[in-house]
Amino acid sequence: MEILYKSTRGGENGVTASQAILKGLAQDGGLFVPDRIPALDIPMETLAQMSYQEVAYEVMSRFFTDFTEEELKDCIARAYDEKFDTEEIAPLTKAEGIYFLELFHGATIAFKDMALSILPHLLTTAARKNNAKNEIVILTATSGDTGKAAMAGFADVPGTRIIVFYPKDGVSPVQEKQMVTQKGENTHVVAIHGNFDDAQTGVKNIFNDKAFAGELAASGFQFSSANSINIGRLIPQVVYYVYAYASLVKNGEIKDGEKVNVTVPTGNFGNILAAFYAKQMGLSIGKLICASNENKVLVDFFRTGVYDRNREFILTSSPSMDILISSNLERLLYWIAGQSPEKTRACMEQLQKSGTYEIDEAMKEQLKDFYGDYADEAETAETIASLYQDTGYVIDTHTAVAASVYNKYRKESGDTTPVILASTASPYKFTRSVLHAIDSAYDSLGDFEQMDVLSQISNTEIPRAIEEIRTAPVRHQTVCEADEMPEIVKKILGI
Repeated sequence: MEILYKSTRGGENGVTASQAILKGLAQDGGLFVPDRIPALDIPMETLAQMSYQEVAYEVMSRFFTDFTEEELKDCIARAYDEKFDTEEIAPLTKAEGIYFLELFHGATIAFKDMALSILPHLLTTAARKNNAKNEIVILTATSGDTGKAAMAGFADVPGTRIIVFYPKDGVSPVQEKQMVTQKGENTHVVAIHGNFDDAQTGVKNIFNDKAFAGELAASGFQFSSANSINIGRLIPQVVYYVYAYASLVKNGEIKDGEKVNVTVPTGNFGNILAAFYAKQMGLSIGKLICASNENKVLVDFFRTGVYDRNREFILTSSPSMDILISSNLERLLYWIAGQSPEKTRACMEQLQKSGTYEIDEAMKEQLKDFYGDYADEAETAETIASLYQDTGYVIDTHTAVAASVYNKYRKESGDTTPVILASTASPYKFTRSVLHAIDSAYDSLGDFEQMDVLSQISNTEIPRAIEEIRTAPVRHQTVCEADEMPEIVKKILGI
């Protein structure tokens, strides 16, 4: 059965998977969603014997129905190869009763690699399938990880250019160094004065500017997105939850059909939405535990039904979660509104107008599988330190937020269901914060000296991604105000 895509705001229907991937964002500003969630109609005992690449095909082929088997398998083979430092691609590590799903073994040592290593291949295949003649311009905002992972994926891919905007003082030193040293003649990185929400809003405004799109087309370009607003980013993320569950069955940790909970450190809501989609496919997931840092807009939403971004924006040691506008929540809103574009559109218009909206009781009832809580900076550091002291296992700040929140949930609920926790970044990406939590005596060391220490105390090798930036020259130095973003794009493209 073919699956077609439609806008959460009702303006587009009957769009094929490849067209949705190519467009990124619907014309009415909504996000593309499948017209139904396909069933995971393959026995778990079969999935349990499969490689990551084979599971990826089984999951993605059920969503991307207009891709041929050959096209999709080629995209998967090109994505999940030696760029990853482990054959498993997404291994599980058990520590203190938690199954940490390590999503940081790719080229940029963060979970964004899991989807952004395949998106360029899905996108260029989609362009061929739809006879797209224009050069594709990937325009994206990043809170630190998406930008680097997207550039690594799209670097020197024929027929594409990529422009990444990031908040100048809102990413870690390693994240910034990774971005500004990025190679590739088609890659461009721009820092903005402002926060991630300013960058994301600026990108969305450019996408929604019809006159700009016309200028672009006249010059032989068309926009697409690498953010998780692109369905081609979201569906590959569903894969690793299926693979993790199958791995637990294979290893005898759980029985087929036994429920697991999933805990995710959450910013833009794409990663936990992927787990929700996996649950809707039929994967035996119980609670979806949504972990936030002190920018806890999602926690308040799950507790009250009110989404309110009118609050102080707090810079934390988990910068990829320093977000007050969680774009992918729109897809969940659409689902809990009974797939009503009218209700979804009303919420989004209200958010744009006043910075807040409230859902009704019927919609709140649909959120019963979600639990939301947050960890402050002290709790995050304490979680890193205690886990290391007790087990020798070192986690990054984002993963620590999730572990702290999961421990609160378990204590509060008494729920001992096995838990898969999305470990979204390597501790090497946030070495200074991680080592400070373990022992502040390391604070005086330089960034790369700290990485050497982390390697020693964790008994792990320094990732290639870190070694590469030790001596890499800075290639991108553009900085602008948020309102200058459209002009910067034009300048880069020579329009």
